[in-house]
Amino acid sequence: MKREDGIEEQRRMGLTMQALAWVVFIILGVFFFTDILERQHNPNQTLETRNEAGMREVVLKRNRFGHYVTSGEINGHPVTFMLDTGASGVAIPGRVAQRLGLERGRAFPTQTANGIATSYAATLDRVSVGGIELRDVWAGITPTLQTDQVLLGMTFLKHIEFTQRGDTLILRQYL
Repeated sequence: MKREDGIEEQRRMGLTMQALAWVVFIILGVFFFTDILERQHNPNQTLETRNEAGMREVVLKRNRFGHYVTSGEINGHPVTFMLDTGASGVAIPGRVAQRLGLERGRAFPTQTANGIATSYAATLDRVSVGGIELRDVWAGITPTLQTDQVLLGMTFLKHIEFTQRGDTLILRQYL
């Protein structure tokens, strides 16, 4: 009787260890694939800035969906930008603006892909992509934007030179 109890206990222990191994394997797989998917969405998470006499240059890679998404900062806080040459300004989703502590200014109508929306004026002290930084950038806080990405539009882009070749976008700021 005792020997059978010992064998049954070993069997349960083996099944428990096997289940724990599968759980660890699944958790590691989720972390691994989440990182791969994030790099596919934002291939520009870490940026290098080339500094030459009177110029700063940042090179961005297009993501697998055909967009230029990059990490950057607003007022020293990390954000994810999607470059949008069709946007007249920098468009900040409401929940991102709240996280950044931005205050809403005057209301104004904006044309979005989903129609007319109300945005609120804001001036950003600093906006940076890699080593390229601009001060006093006009933006709109758009509460109806359902994303965590800030659309980096022409109120930023008009102050720098940008060139696209293939799947690469080169940003240059002349000092």
